[in-house]
Amino acid sequence: MFPKNTWYVACTPDEFDDKPLGRTICNEPMVFFRGDEGKVAAVEDFCPHRGAPLSLGFVRDGKLVCGYHGLEMACNGKCSSMPGQRVRGFPSIRAYPTEERHGFVWVWPGNATKADPELIPELRWAHDPEWAYGGGLYHVNCEYRLMIDNLMDLTHETYVHASSIGQPEIEEAAPETTVNDDEVITSRTMEAIPAPPFWQAALRGMGLADDVPVDRWQVCRFTPPSHVHIDVGVAHAGHGGYEAPAELKASSIVVDFITPETDTSIWYFWGMARHFKPEDEALTDKIREGQGQIFAEDLEMLESQQRNLLKYPDRQLLKLNIDGGGVQARRIIDRILAEEADTPSGSREAAK
Repeated sequence: MFPKNTWYVACTPDEFDDKPLGRTICNEPMVFFRGDEGKVAAVEDFCPHRGAPLSLGFVRDGKLVCGYHGLEMACNGKCSSMPGQRVRGFPSIRAYPTEERHGFVWVWPGNATKADPELIPELRWAHDPEWAYGGGLYHVNCEYRLMIDNLMDLTHETYVHASSIGQPEIEEAAPETTVNDDEVITSRTMEAIPAPPFWQAALRGMGLADDVPVDRWQVCRFTPPSHVHIDVGVAHAGHGGYEAPAELKASSIVVDFITPETDTSIWYFWGMARHFKPEDEALTDKIREGQGQIFAEDLEMLESQQRNLLKYPDRQLLKLNIDGGGVQARRIIDRILAEEADTPSGSREAAK
């Protein structure tokens, strides 16, 4: 259903500041905590003593303590101590490779021997002081590929987001899809159109007129296993659109990390990175609020779509030209799944 020999965004560090965080990733119940020397660790959310969730426990001296009978687990999944018991013969539980990078905690749910931190994508905006980022997290009851489809075809903005970023000109502009190795790019440009409400506010934030024609662009970039980043923006018409001088446009990168929870649910990490007024925290908060409302508009549609697909599993769906980005992304995912299926590397035993 989903690749496992890869890095997924699991959480943000603040989610387990006070206590361990239990979270299911790719059908694997995990618990995240800070172990020795403050390093992030993840192990099975299962105490080998009586099967209690370790996420209901606490951390003491870098060890995860079960909240039921006090068994202590080390970051490598080995039992380190238990009151009144000798633990040397206790079975270990699975530990998952983790990395804290770019403001996120990444986890590798597959074969731990294949977990190369260099495979975590570089995010140019994450550490550059000329950029600002704000985002959030939604839990969505839909299969992860449905969200990829949604983000790679922005035609739905005209209907789902009519009051914020949608406008008829989107569906009137034909998208173009290209594939470069494992990257799928779907782009759409619109010239000399009115700016929709969200982008009017962005133009005002830049100190630009919001009531003049603009050139608008959307460049959706999919990379495995399920990351979609979208270059979006508007510029005063006639100044080069995407290539317009910075002082004549408002542009950002929409950040989407889609992490499967189960076969029909996801953790959706969303945000926006902008390359203007990075010091303006009030603007960051305002954009986060507006973007959060926009993404919330997708949730009812996606969850209803998932329910329909489960109800009618044999119904064949149409593939139109606007679906090109999602179709190509699914082909790449299918190839990766086939490659994993040809080796034992995705199995539970190989992952230990």
